[in-house]
Amino acid sequence: MDRTPVQNVARLVGIVFLVVGIAGFIPGITTNLYDGLEFAGNDGNAELLGLFQVSILHNIVHGLFGIAGLALAATPGGARSFLVGGGAIYIGLWLLGILGGADWIPSNRADDWLHLVLGVGMIGIGVALTRENRVPSTV
Repeated sequence: MDRTPVQNVARLVGIVFLVVGIAGFIPGITTNLYDGLEFAGNDGNAELLGLFQVSILHNIVHGLFGIAGLALAATPGGARSFLVGGGAIYIGLWLLGILGGADWIPSNRADDWLHLVLGVGMIGIGVALTRENRVPSTV
């Protein structure tokens, strides 16, 4: 079965999120794993790659988001929805982070800027790979 470019990208993004969700539970990849990983909230000090604050719930959500991406990548429309909708969610998380409303999730400045890059990138790729090449009609 041939996959469209948007399906391939959504699949790749889904795999990356799944790997990130798993990596959040691996000692050495995540610092302060045993004494700083909280179930939820912004109180822990566990960090993925020593940069991005994480929690148990945060890691689980990343894994589920990855699984959703893999499932939605089965169709071009689902892949586009995953990329554009997921990107919108990440833009929202970025806004919450910079406005100080993200205390209920583990978030620091590195997370905030990663959320912006992910949001803009996912939306941009989702839209760019599904635009139709329209030929102007001559009337």
